Amino acid sequence: MNQEHIRNFSIIAHVDHGKSTLADRLLERTGTIPSRLMRDQVLDRMDLERERGITIKMQPVRMRYGDYILNLIDTPGHIDFSYEVSRALTAVEGVLLLVDSTQGIQAQTLTTLAAARAEGCAIIPVVSKIDAPAARVDEVTAELAKLLQIPSAEVLAVSGRTGAGVDDLLEAIVRRIPPPKDSSAGLGEEPQGLIFDFSYSTHRGVTVYLRAFNGIFKKGQALRFCAAGKEFTALEVGVFTPEETPTDDLSSGEIGYIVTGVKEAGVVAVGDTIGLAKGVLPPLPGFVRPRPVVWASVYPESQDDLPLLRQSLERLRLSDSSLSFEEESSGVLGRGFRCGFLGLLHLEIITERLKREFNLSLIVTMPTISYVVSSTDGKQETVYTPAKFPEHGNIAYIKEPWAKVTIITPPDSLSALIQMLHEHEAQISTTETYQGGRIEMTIEMPLRELMRGFFDKLKNISSGYASLSYEIMDERLADVVRLDILVAEEPVPAFARVVARRRVQEEAERMVEKLHTILPKQLFVTKIQARALGRIIASRTLSAMRKDVTGYLYGGDVSRKNKLLDKQKRGKKKMLERGRGKVNIPEEVFMKMVQESDR
Repeated sequence: MNQEHIRNFSIIAHVDHGKSTLADRLLERTGTIPSRLMRDQVLDRMDLERERGITIKMQPVRMRYGDYILNLIDTPGHIDFSYEVSRALTAVEGVLLLVDSTQGIQAQTLTTLAAARAEGCAIIPVVSKIDAPAARVDEVTAELAKLLQIPSAEVLAVSGRTGAGVDDLLEAIVRRIPPPKDSSAGLGEEPQGLIFDFSYSTHRGVTVYLRAFNGIFKKGQALRFCAAGKEFTALEVGVFTPEETPTDDLSSGEIGYIVTGVKEAGVVAVGDTIGLAKGVLPPLPGFVRPRPVVWASVYPESQDDLPLLRQSLERLRLSDSSLSFEEESSGVLGRGFRCGFLGLLHLEIITERLKREFNLSLIVTMPTISYVVSSTDGKQETVYTPAKFPEHGNIAYIKEPWAKVTIITPPDSLSALIQMLHEHEAQISTTETYQGGRIEMTIEMPLRELMRGFFDKLKNISSGYASLSYEIMDERLADVVRLDILVAEEPVPAFARVVARRRVQEEAERMVEKLHTILPKQLFVTKIQARALGRIIASRTLSAMRKDVTGYLYGGDVSRKNKLLDKQKRGKKKMLERGRGKVNIPEEVFMKMVQESDR
């Protein structure tokens, strides 16, 4: 394969700016997919992707345009998958930077642009959805030109729906994106490739998607994963058309796949390097193990489904190395798994896939983050569930992850946004005003506050016009405390949470009030309390459910009625003293409390 005739590129953009629709038109114009087989979002294979209109799994495709081979990697647009996107950008020489003509530059546009520049990619700016009634083509073109510091004439305009401008775009891809560099100089013909994604099937095991940077990969070669150290034999090599199509070999500069036959979870990882089993080339740079950012407990509604839940999580991990889980148990909810995710969307996707693909009914607790807790005795541990926090007097200091957040908002929402930032402990770093008055703000804030309904509130105050992207920063000192909820003076671990010290009183009163409202009455008087900072800070009393022991009496002296009531009272007191008085918390109460979104 002549490398001069290969063009490797990705489409990057904010969520819902038309990546998948434009990819459809490129496939159509290059004749990669016959018209009779064409459908919307052809590269989005999962039902979830089609329903939500977002790309979750990267899908490569190989197109022919004249004498050229065009390799496209359609990448996810959501911030949860930024590491996967960065590895895909390493595998290509250029990108199409897509901006919706009705919305203009958004927060994720800036994040993906920065990632593309960091990888040294050639950038072709494209204004999309030019056929939309609300399109502002000239204004958005000027915005993009100013952002990239290029003449407006270099910004292309296309419509993924009608196909307008797609021919010019194909010409620009061939002209502006450089061919793959010959990286074999001084390295010999030893094959070497970068994994940017992978999939799993029961019969073939893991299939890795890779960019070959050196040498030639062939069927039957003894290969190995450099980071994992695992060796395997290539059962098949091929390219995407977009279906997996076997070929004789995969040479340097090409994008394709290798069927590995590996059926173990945790071996294959995005960003790892594939080389010869006895090879001498060092791994390609940039590999890191994805670190979970958000944690949540997942329990089956029926404990009989626990083995199925375990198998389902293991199956998902075979195609998603960023998912982590370990078994845990809760007194009332039974046994389940504490799972780590890349973000809230990743959590939502995994739980939805568990429900759809494996027919599981689940209880998912409110997501939390991990904290580094140093005890007064000098020990330090990472805690990712509130119930495992040390007692108040045993904590020396706590550290928590922070996030760098970029927000682009209309000017009308600025005053409400400033107030919201104060409520969420955010610190404003920089501000910049765009053409048309929109304002870009860079802020830093605790990740815990970002998860406290921040995105929904931002959309509410801006009527849906503001956009947000974030990246995880280092850990900083945290002023947080553990809040326990006690029912009948017994702590309920599933209700424990970590909250900011300044909000602990408000949160305690809210949780106690909510539980007081939804908890059914017991046979005896029940105290509902919130404990933090080593003391009770909120309390409500739930009156006893009382049987009418005097209902059969008629007439007579009132002392007869009082005598029966006193006897009932003594019985309930004896029940508590002997420890027989157990509070029955129904499953629906647990679900309302643990799944409740934090305000």
